[in-house]
Amino acid sequence: MLQALHTSKTQRGVAIIEFAIVLPVLLMLIMGTAEFGRAFLQYNELTKSLRDGSRYVAAKAVKGSTGVVLLNANVITQTRNLVTYGNIAGTGTPLLPGLVPGNVTVVAGAPGSVVVSAAYSYVPLFASLPLFQFGSLGMARTLSAAVTMRAL
Repeated sequence: MLQALHTSKTQRGVAIIEFAIVLPVLLMLIMGTAEFGRAFLQYNELTKSLRDGSRYVAAKAVKGSTGVVLLNANVITQTRNLVTYGNIAGTGTPLLPGLVPGNVTVVAGAPGSVVVSAAYSYVPLFASLPLFQFGSLGMARTLSAAVTMRAL
């Protein structure tokens, strides 16, 4: 009985010390998982908007008799707006924070196709935490995607 009482007194506080040691690792894992999931969702949104833009420009591109796609400035502007804002007028808030029409490129690809691409600067949610950036590496990344579609 005396031995059990002595052991419980020496073990008091050990759980708090173990928790304090494990807590930073658990927080890093949780924050890393959240950041990866957020980056994946934003890349998915970028890809979907590029797909919509490529469908739009493929339907509007004038294909000459030689199979060369002709794009005019109006169609390019409308496609950039569609990718950025979700509408051809360019009104409202961007689909992704920080995405601007200048990040979107619309060009004629291989004969009879169009290519819509974008480079989006992903800003991490936890970028302001110095420990989460692993020193001077930082976490800001550029998400790049491109969609090629045959002009109709």
